[in-house]
Amino acid sequence: MDLQQAKLHLETSVLMGVDFLPVSEQSLPQTIADSQTLLTQLSKTHDATCPHCTRVTGYTQTVFGAGNPIASLMFIGEAPGAEEDRIGIPFVGDAGKKLDEIISAMGMQRDEVYIANVLKSRPPNNRTPTPEEIRHCAPFLTQQVAIVQPKVIVALGSPAAKFLLQTSRGITQLRGSWGTFEGISVMPTFHPAYLLRNYTKEIRAQMWSDMQQVMEKLR
Repeated sequence: MDLQQAKLHLETSVLMGVDFLPVSEQSLPQTIADSQTLLTQLSKTHDATCPHCTRVTGYTQTVFGAGNPIASLMFIGEAPGAEEDRIGIPFVGDAGKKLDEIISAMGMQRDEVYIANVLKSRPPNNRTPTPEEIRHCAPFLTQQVAIVQPKVIVALGSPAAKFLLQTSRGITQLRGSWGTFEGISVMPTFHPAYLLRNYTKEIRAQMWSDMQQVMEKLR
């Protein structure tokens, strides 16, 4: 996503009544500090105004995102789990440890990428987010993507892939094939939690094949 595309995203936000993001060419995020400032502002606005997260209860804290604010690679999952809810950082439980291993196998470190979820608060009993919850909370994810401006997004699991690709198809059908979100290449693949539950040679090989495509795209 280039600066003109990012500018259009921010202008659209203002038209929707979200006036906390700058829209002038000079103030678009071009450095780590610029992008981090915008992400911090967006996180605060989310916590104060999100139609979903300000209405529901039962979670400890919102989990907005973490990592390099100008990363070329962004991972997007579905929602925080129990450990993420406790600590306030995405992907820090068992699934997060597996994601760290995957990132390392790709020749990168966690702080080089940006990690977020579609939903910013933990659903009850770690259940899958509902379409209504996603509809209310996901616009903030769209703003995150506009600020980070990654070259590639990896959609981890069905909820993330379905939102980003605007499809009803499941992850077993979507994985391994490129899609796009706001002009950004999207690779749908299995969620690390699914990988842990189905730790077979076939599933591991499929997920690694997806990541190899991502590495090739980033070159």
